[in-house]
Amino acid sequence: KKKMVNPIICPSVLSSDLSNLANECNQMLQFGADWLHMDVMDGHFVNNLTFGPPILKCLRKNTIGYLDCHLMVSNPKKWLKPMAEAKVDGFTFHLESVSESEVGELCQSIHKNSMKVGIALKPGTKVELLFKYLDDPNVPVDMVLIMTVEPGFGGQKFMGEMMEKVKTLRSKYPQLNIQVDGGLNDKTIETAATAGANVIVAGSFIFKAENPSEAICMLRTEVNKHCQ
Repeated sequence: KKKMVNPIICPSVLSSDLSNLANECNQMLQFGADWLHMDVMDGHFVNNLTFGPPILKCLRKNTIGYLDCHLMVSNPKKWLKPMAEAKVDGFTFHLESVSESEVGELCQSIHKNSMKVGIALKPGTKVELLFKYLDDPNVPVDMVLIMTVEPGFGGQKFMGEMMEKVKTLRSKYPQLNIQVDGGLNDKTIETAATAGANVIVAGSFIFKAENPSEAICMLRTEVNKHCQ
């Protein structure tokens, strides 16, 4: 039986030693990571401030890794060109940061700028709000990110109740890449994978592991078990 989706393991680079960014990222690729998850925060949509296009542009020159950028920003449209110029691979914006009438156009612009489109949902946002975009052939959506913590800071506890959203999406869209982010580790991965998540973001669980390649392998194995 052909698998509908593949496991994609994404170490969250915010948990790395940021003073040694390129080396940390390349090491993760050697450990078996599929994507590098980059948390772009503007200090406005969320309280924290992290890294933006200038750092990503430098990083791109020093890694071939897939730069999976999660934009926790108030005005994603403003970051479209700078992110495209930095040559990142994925541009995931928050549904809450864009007015309803702008979503379709933003998705198209992201694609036109040669980036993959992701739409992220905060824990309080209903998954049903996504259906009209996912059902519209003119709106390109490559991935949905279901936040399993409140966005902004690492180290929060995984919200198991978010798995209802994942299950809903997986049953309705068998081939969709569904990403989960927040509190993913050896204790929560089974819940996420069983619900149907195949794109797994993990920060401290991978970066602080004694053996990061084992941690990545463990997450992949769990997703493979449940991704049919």
